Amino acid sequence: GICYTRTGRNFFKHQDIEKQFFTRLNQALTKSGFWDTFATSWVCLDCEIMPWSFKAQSLLQSQYAAVAASAKHALSDVEDALTMAKKRDIEGVADLLQENKNAKISIEKYTKTYQQYCWEVQGIDDLQLAPFHILATEGKVHTDKTHLWQMQEIAKICEQDKQLLLITNYQVIELADEKSIENAINWWLKLTENGGEGMVIKPMDYISYAENQLIQPAIKSRGKEYLRIIYSPEYDSEKNIKKLKKRNLRRKQSLAIREFCLGLEALERFVCDDSFRRVHELVFAVLALESESVDPRL
Repeated sequence: GICYTRTGRNFFKHQDIEKQFFTRLNQALTKSGFWDTFATSWVCLDCEIMPWSFKAQSLLQSQYAAVAASAKHALSDVEDALTMAKKRDIEGVADLLQENKNAKISIEKYTKTYQQYCWEVQGIDDLQLAPFHILATEGKVHTDKTHLWQMQEIAKICEQDKQLLLITNYQVIELADEKSIENAINWWLKLTENGGEGMVIKPMDYISYAENQLIQPAIKSRGKEYLRIIYSPEYDSEKNIKKLKKRNLRRKQSLAIREFCLGLEALERFVCDDSFRRVHELVFAVLALESESVDPRL
């Protein structure tokens, strides 16, 4: 097997961990009866591998950790200077001290948030794989199945190796039922307050339309604390929130829908034994869209 990143690169750098990873995954698939159930000898899965730090150690050190460390030192120096100024009864210093205190609290929250997604990886037992979609098997792209079906089938696989494979919690929301909506909101609040990233909202059908237009296949709704590592430690200040509300998401949404369509067509061509040239032209199109200069924080 092989594990690709969203930009088409091989995820694993260490062959020994890669071999152990696919051995464990294959064993889980076999124990769950997957190969016989789907009459296939291969499967294409959409997944997330954790922790971040396993793949993005340099990003962690140069971006998140660097921001936290430099901010803590700078804010401490500012606090010392303002404390001295306050003793001289300089007007406005008290307000600046409060702002500095708020900034320090934000940095502490920022540090706590990103550290929850980082841990030392010494071997395969330190990795977790969260499958989201069974994309395709021999002769079949599973776009005719609901997302509920996807979660139920994936859970059968994950049950066979709970140390490596993570079963993703989910909620089925009835939009015509206020109680169902309220329960989902409370579930999301509890999840994010306990350090969770958030949830991904999807229509029940894998491919859905509204007014003859394709609906964006998924939208991620992140929690308040997680957004600190997306926008900035102080993103939730009043002045910054005003700026964020002015964002234009249309280009990002357009890219998401185009990538979705191209990806599904590539899978359809692959399972129909189309030529690699015909498959690769769509894969390269997706990779080109992934390299578009769009703010990744949107």
